[in-house]
Amino acid sequence: MTSFSNYTGELAALATALFWAITATSFESAGKKIGSMTLNLMRLLLGMLFLSTFTLITRGYLLPLDASPTAWFWLMLSGFVGIVLGDLLLFEAFVRIGSRISMLIYASVPPLSGIMAYFFLGESMTLIQILGMVVTLSGIASVILVPDETNKKMKFAHPVAGILLAFGGALGQAAGYIIGKFGMASYDAFSSTQIRLIAGIIGFSILFTIRGHWPKFITAFKRKDALLPLTLGSFFGPFLGISFSLFAVQRINPGVASTLTSITPVLLIPVAYFWKKEKVHMREVIGTFVTLGGIAIMFL
Repeated sequence: MTSFSNYTGELAALATALFWAITATSFESAGKKIGSMTLNLMRLLLGMLFLSTFTLITRGYLLPLDASPTAWFWLMLSGFVGIVLGDLLLFEAFVRIGSRISMLIYASVPPLSGIMAYFFLGESMTLIQILGMVVTLSGIASVILVPDETNKKMKFAHPVAGILLAFGGALGQAAGYIIGKFGMASYDAFSSTQIRLIAGIIGFSILFTIRGHWPKFITAFKRKDALLPLTLGSFFGPFLGISFSLFAVQRINPGVASTLTSITPVLLIPVAYFWKKEKVHMREVIGTFVTLGGIAIMFL
């Protein structure tokens, strides 16, 4: 009989997908109560608290003070692009079109990252990877586009603004990954994440000041109905989600780990149907699995 210990990497990757599903659902709930901007800063502060405690215990550093100036520069830039810009757009998409459709569109991060790596890092792509990208984007398109019976053309099945926000979030995250690759190198992944979170906290603090958003931020602490999902999402996302994904990558092929962690949109289907009582169309279910299949093809 095969021991579960032989599949710790695979189990960690599947756990990561579950954690991201919990995070997306929790942040959608909290975001509708306190707004996406307030949600972003609050979850970054909580995520920083969890990560700092972890790195203090494991590395002896509360903050990443041992990082080089080069690492700080690129990881801060990665944080501004991926967290401030990318997550701001994604979280607003959660509010506009829900976490399930947003996370499905967010599955375009692997192909977008591949395209960016080709143009900016000079990394080549195989025909199989290009095929996987096409299948992934086709799966997403089959969910967000439906035939218009009036003029026989295609139309968006969800609010256009929400769809564009989700794609913008995916684009920002993909760019953040590429930029972060320069800074991280062999430096500790958890401490690298701390630097990205610091950039996010600074970026959102500047936005709050410019837009006069601080009173709303303070008022949000009175919304006890939002604090529980916010804390839950921050614990399972920036902390556990990152931890388990790194654990998975250390033990199994990164491509396999990425594919397994990408099943989050599939896990969100029963959540939407049974818990949130949303109507889930068959084409959305099929499109979700096609998207997952495309991601799997990319890592063959």
